[in-house]
Amino acid sequence: MIRLRRAPNLLIAQHWVNLLEQARISCELHNQYMQGAMGDIPVDQCGPEVWLEHETDLPAAQRLIDGLASTPGAPLMRWRCGSCDEWLEPQFTTCWNCGSSPAYG
Repeated sequence: MIRLRRAPNLLIAQHWVNLLEQARISCELHNQYMQGAMGDIPVDQCGPEVWLEHETDLPAAQRLIDGLASTPGAPLMRWRCGSCDEWLEPQFTTCWNCGSSPAYG
């Protein structure tokens, strides 16, 4: 495993994990409960971190997190829910209508 980066907060870290999972990049969220220990542990050791399972995924993951994964000006793809056939915008990771997530093989 290799550390991708430390997030400024848990919300951003979870967003990065969601983006990586959508791109089928295996990752884990570490230190998600460490912010409560801030003060007893140095601040730079308390932030949530995203770790990649495979070091070879590092360049693609960095581009994705930095927002450089798509061609500038290219539209993002909408997706259709496999459960209720609702069309969803690309920023949604679950269907707003029925709560299903897309199935990634």
